Formats: sequence, C-alpha cells, structure tokens
Amino acid sequence: MSLAAATYTTRVRATAVLFDDEGFLLDCKLWNRTLAQQLADRSGIGRLGSTHWMIIDFVRDRYFRLGAMPPMRNMCRRLGVDRDAVKKAFGSCRDVWQIAGLPNPGGEALAYMD
Repeated sequence: MSLAAATYTTRVRATAVLFDDEGFLLDCKLWNRTLAQQLADRSGIGRLGSTHWMIIDFVRDRYFRLGAMPPMRNMCRRLGVDRDAVKKAFGSCRDVWQIAGLPNPGGEALAYMD
C-alpha cells in the first residue's frame, strides 16, 4: 500500500507540498496532522485513529532525536502494541514512514520496509 510511484504534490493550506519519486515528503517541516490524514486517505488507510497517531508520534520523535526508524520490536514493546496491529493499521513500515512525513531513507532501508 505505498503512496505513489511518481513525484506528486498536494496542497495543505495553500502550500505546495512536494514528494519524491518514491512518495516521500521532500521537506519534513511542511508535515502536519492534516497532511498525514490526506496521505492516509490517499494510501487507502482511511481515518487515522489513536493507535495510528501513537505510532506516528513515536516514529517521528525517534527519527528527529536519533535519525532513524526504531526497530519494529522495540516500537511495539514501548507502545504496548502487537506487531500485527501495526501491520493492520498501516500495512507496512514504509507507509508509516511516509504518512509520518519523514524523508526517503534510501534504497537499502526501503528493502526492509515493505
């Protein structure tokens, strides 16, 4: 359930938001919860609930503090959610990363995210 295979833009409050060819936000500073919901709608995830936001907030916090996505096992343990619940909520780590508005992690990391 990846977001896009081509560069696209969307508008959030009259600001053009650009994405790379893999569907990742080019400027993380433009991310907000409205954009996250638009990305979730576009990817077929639908309405983001409390579990979604808990995961998104955790992933964003870890990325901006440590520069990387936390291991799935660590994230699930810290948040008290089952790995299958994360997969059911988002589909893949890639979708979490994209909806969280984080930059393209590169080819090697992407290979592990789907």
